Amino acid sequence: MAQDGLGRLFNIIKTASGLDIPLSNAGAVTFVFGDAGTGAAIATVTQTDSRGVESEADLNVFTVSGTAGSNGVTRAYVGPDVGGTWLEDGAAVFADNLFDLSDETTNDTGVFTVRATQLSDGYDQVQVTVDTGLCLAIIHDLHVMRKPTNLKSSLTA
Repeated sequence: MAQDGLGRLFNIIKTASGLDIPLSNAGAVTFVFGDAGTGAAIATVTQTDSRGVESEADLNVFTVSGTAGSNGVTRAYVGPDVGGTWLEDGAAVFADNLFDLSDETTNDTGVFTVRATQLSDGYDQVQVTVDTGLCLAIIHDLHVMRKPTNLKSSLTA
């Protein structure tokens, strides 16, 4: 019999834009973002420190002009709002810590994963801010599996 994914495989935050997502209890977080029908959303990725010792810093995870981000490579995908074929990169524009869907005409949704190992020393959280639309965070590779009703807050380091 299949088991629930929530709590065993992942936890989820539906409105994640601007929130610090701790990776102290998970191996990675996958972000899904977009602005339905427009393809105009821009996601900016930063890393933060739950202790407040380190200043917020860019998390450079995207490949730009063939050069990998200084925090390691994250594959980025684009696809249409209603399902269909996912393309790696597509017509999206990237800066070191920026994923821009503005040039996409068909694909309104962007998806990328940040691994805990990509965070710089002293940082334990990742923050993605989108300028418009929705940003969903799927926290996965949980270190401790729990029943959904016993899940620890996703925003507690």
